[in-house]
Amino acid sequence: MGTDISFHISRTAILALDCQAGIVSIYVQPPEEFLKRASSVLAAARQAGMTVIQVQVGFRPSLPEVSSRNKLFAGLKANVQHQQLFQGAAGAIHPALGPEPEDIVVTKHRVSAFTGTDLEMLLRANEIETLVLFGIATSGVVLSTLVHAFDSDYRTIVIGDCCADRDMELHSALLDHLFPKRGEVLTADQFVMALQSAQALAEDRGKE
Repeated sequence: MGTDISFHISRTAILALDCQAGIVSIYVQPPEEFLKRASSVLAAARQAGMTVIQVQVGFRPSLPEVSSRNKLFAGLKANVQHQQLFQGAAGAIHPALGPEPEDIVVTKHRVSAFTGTDLEMLLRANEIETLVLFGIATSGVVLSTLVHAFDSDYRTIVIGDCCADRDMELHSALLDHLFPKRGEVLTADQFVMALQSAQALAEDRGKE
């Protein structure tokens, strides 16, 4: 993981993926350090004027969006108790992370943040070229969204220590081997430092 990276703030969006209260409580124990890192990343992005997009999982009553052919979500549709994970306070974005009024919120019904949502339109409308990703789970929404973004020619950055997964071996393999082949992998501190450098460079250019 390196720090020798730069980006244009106005053409970069940060995507916080599935950081809902119930999901955080299941995947991250204890959650305090994870939330502290993720919160610092979002705070720095907002302060810099970067586009912040919060992506969450959500369904209509009775889950009409879910097909019986979908192995993952069909089980959710058949289990009312599991559906409660995406309802009410449990289904809301964790309060430590937002959303703030200026954040864009996208609700999805599949694993990828792109499938069936207006995310692509939002990125085009805001002339976004670089996507900074983090969230839960590493082998779920982060992987699926990263692969789609890479194939769509977005430049991608994953904040590794703001991702979580219950399969730690798979989590590590993705961060160490697959993700670096699709983009950059940084820590929260490295991203904040790179963002501060980008801000300073933009300010210097503005003085010229």
